[in-house]
Amino acid sequence: MNQTNLTTSYTGPTPGSPEQVHAIIAELRRLYPDATCSLDFANPLELLVATQLSAQCTDERVNVVTKQLFQKYRSAEDFASASQEELEQDIRSTGFYRNKARNIRSACQRILSDFHGEVPQTMTDLLSLAGVARKTANVVLGNAFHIVEGFVVDTHVGRLSRRLGWTSNDDPVKVEQDLMRIIPQQDWLDLSHLLIFHGRAVCDARKPLCEQCTLAQWCPSAFHAVTNKTSNKTKESSTPL
Repeated sequence: MNQTNLTTSYTGPTPGSPEQVHAIIAELRRLYPDATCSLDFANPLELLVATQLSAQCTDERVNVVTKQLFQKYRSAEDFASASQEELEQDIRSTGFYRNKARNIRSACQRILSDFHGEVPQTMTDLLSLAGVARKTANVVLGNAFHIVEGFVVDTHVGRLSRRLGWTSNDDPVKVEQDLMRIIPQQDWLDLSHLLIFHGRAVCDARKPLCEQCTLAQWCPSAFHAVTNKTSNKTKESSTPL
């Protein structure tokens, strides 16, 4: 569903306008005052590994796995020297475990050889690690080093951004570029957490709770969904038995 279709009958603030953006951020902050990174970690390396494991996997499952994983592997050297087969078994329940194990081992080997055993603190260096794209790099930079260089775009952020009319793109890199143009930089990290929390609690992929959503007055998709639902109910009630 593109932005033009969503906004046909919408009468709220223009999607992406400062008025709409600021209202949504303020309401999300009210709803989720404690929103933060859901992954458990004690240092940058743990966050890097946890974020790699979170691909196509819930944060809850990752946290269950890493609780034991981080007791067994305590340094980049531990991961780098682990056998592929053993690490695969240790992370198996996160899915795609062969690729994830391969990437984690390779990334940690490069951390040892090129970065003195420490997770690098620049976007360019992080992107040079196996299995690290902009989402993972932004998560690590923002949450481990408090460096906000971009906008974390996961499936929740992408979905809500499209529904709010902030982007019509599906590609995460393009979504990030769109968000960086309309969202104040000081809100980039916090807003990614807020959108993720709202995506989990209310704005579900299959059945968004638009009628219960306090963002509905600023969301063109909510107006569209409720209008369609009302129309369908009218048709059903008028259908002769």
